[in-house]
Formats: sequence, C-alpha cells, structure tokens
Amino acid sequence: MEKLRKHLEEIIAVSDEEFAYIQTFFTTKRVKKHQYLIQDGDQANFEYLILSGIFRMFYLDSDGKEHIVQFAGENWWMADYQAYFKERKATLHITCMTDAEILCLTLQGRETLATEMHKMEHFFRAKLTNGYIAQQRRIISLLSGNPQQRYEEFAQLYPHLIQQIPKKYIAEYLGVSRETLSRLYSANKNS
Repeated sequence: MEKLRKHLEEIIAVSDEEFAYIQTFFTTKRVKKHQYLIQDGDQANFEYLILSGIFRMFYLDSDGKEHIVQFAGENWWMADYQAYFKERKATLHITCMTDAEILCLTLQGRETLATEMHKMEHFFRAKLTNGYIAQQRRIISLLSGNPQQRYEEFAQLYPHLIQQIPKKYIAEYLGVSRETLSRLYSANKNS
C-alpha cells in the first residue's frame, strides 16, 4: 500500500489517519501474464491502479480484429470506463501482458471516498482529466499524424514501453503494419 500512498501524494497530501481509511477501499490482486481483468460482456466492477506490470485494453470488431485502445503500466489507472461509470456490461477487453500486481476499486468505493474526502474527489478529477487529455492526444495523432510522427510521439511519451511491449502490439496501436514499424524502429535507432 506504500505505492498507493506515494501515488496519491503526487497530487494530494494525506495524513496517516486518512490513508488508513483510504486503503480500506482497495483490494490487492496479483495477475498472471495473459490473464484477463475484464472481457466484452462482463460486469465492469472495478477501476484498476497498476502497481507493476503492463496491460493492454482492446476492442474486438465484428470481424474479430483487435483494436488497441490503451496500454497501461505502473501508476496508470485503467477500466472500461463507459461500463464502469454507467454500470453496464463491458465492451472492451483488458489483458495482462506481464505478471502484474494491481489495486482494485469499486465504483461505490470511489464514490464514497470522493463524497467523504474532498481531496480524494480532487485526486480522481485530476486523474480523469489527465486520462482524457491523453486519449484526446491519441485521437488527434491517429487522425493527423503520419506513421513516423505517431511512432516518434509514442517513443517520446512512453520510452519504457517501447522495450517491454511486443512490436506487433505497438504496430497495432499505431495503426501501422509490423513491417512499417520495423522500418520506423530502425530509422529512429540509427538517427
């Protein structure tokens, strides 16, 4: 739980007493590589804070083609937010790409914390805002950037992920072929 406290204190200050209360809303879970946190059609009961490991969130279209929505690593939050906040069935899949450890938070727990502690409401709002900004940046990059620009932006924003995620998933995330990604990777490595 020390990682949780450190994570919170990047945005808000919490006393020992406050943290003792906050941590009661979280459950720890170990996840194995290739294990799903959620699949299309499941209830989205949790929002996840990743303590260690890497996750992939994706959508399967009607042809069974995978479209990666997000990667998430240490200190990132992840959920099928449409399903989580609207209390609907999931339309996305979240799978573990490495062995991992996460903290799980229910919607009720989140709401209680936000209602009872103004600073937690501020924390959650700051995290959602940052997530929204990242998603918006990704959409703009996909709509207006060429493959080289998308690769460079990904490499700049997430240098730790470039080495840890299989190239086929990075290519899928960037909307390029595996061959194109190899050329981009080689070009950047040599420059």
